[in-house]
Amino acid sequence: MANLKEIRSRISSVSSTMQITQAMKMVSAAKLKKAQSVIVSMRPYSENLFGVITDILKTMPGFSSPLVGEKSHPKRLLISITSNRGLCGGFNSNIIKATKNYLYDNGDREVDLVTIGKKGNDILSKSFTIANDHSNLFENLDYKLTSEIADKYISRFVSGEYDKIEIIYNKFKNAATQIISIDTLLPYRINDSEKIENLSDYIYEPNKSKILDDLIPKGIKIMLYKALRESFASEHGARMTAMHKATDNAAELADQLKLTYNKARQASITNEILEIVGGAEALKK
Repeated sequence: MANLKEIRSRISSVSSTMQITQAMKMVSAAKLKKAQSVIVSMRPYSENLFGVITDILKTMPGFSSPLVGEKSHPKRLLISITSNRGLCGGFNSNIIKATKNYLYDNGDREVDLVTIGKKGNDILSKSFTIANDHSNLFENLDYKLTSEIADKYISRFVSGEYDKIEIIYNKFKNAATQIISIDTLLPYRINDSEKIENLSDYIYEPNKSKILDDLIPKGIKIMLYKALRESFASEHGARMTAMHKATDNAAELADQLKLTYNKARQASITNEILEIVGGAEALKK
């Protein structure tokens, strides 16, 4: 059995760890609340934007755009979104695994891999060539910088370098649940679930084609920004859950160590009493 000093040291160490994990849980909970509010505020705008685009496209079956319709180019692009920091359970490892499976499943064709998130870049770069890394996005996540990066890949898609651009990320469901999603960024596809009511009440100026030329690139940028925001919220939800479990485990371990300490202390006291009694008996003789 470990001596009392060693057990006391372990209890102190576990208690310190528990305080750290509890603090990290509280910080992630606060960040998660802010991230959720951003996602909620984005939804009405994005839903109506995609609804307008979808309904206009349905009324223009002959509409032609380099951003719409299937392509046949030799390469495609995959954007893998992880986080810059760890201690968030399986958040990063699940995306890394899904990214590897995607690349292996598409091994018969050339796929350029772009990473957003240091954790994904660090692991994936050991097995695959990373075409570009935009992990700095999470240092100051805003629409302007995201839009600039999206413009870069939209241009490369229009030039014919890629036939498809897809993003893989954790979609936020709740603090304990993240859903791995693979969405097609380009070419833009009609989603029948995206529809707004009373579209006939809208008057389009100068014309529908010009409006689509402006709205489709904006919609693609919103898709990327929304995916980043979903991933950001998922990260803090996963970290909050992981730190909550770590805190509970630390508390359980601390209780076990205290019980062990009390048993060891009781045994030590019993031994001392027996030694005193034995000494007293020896003196009597």
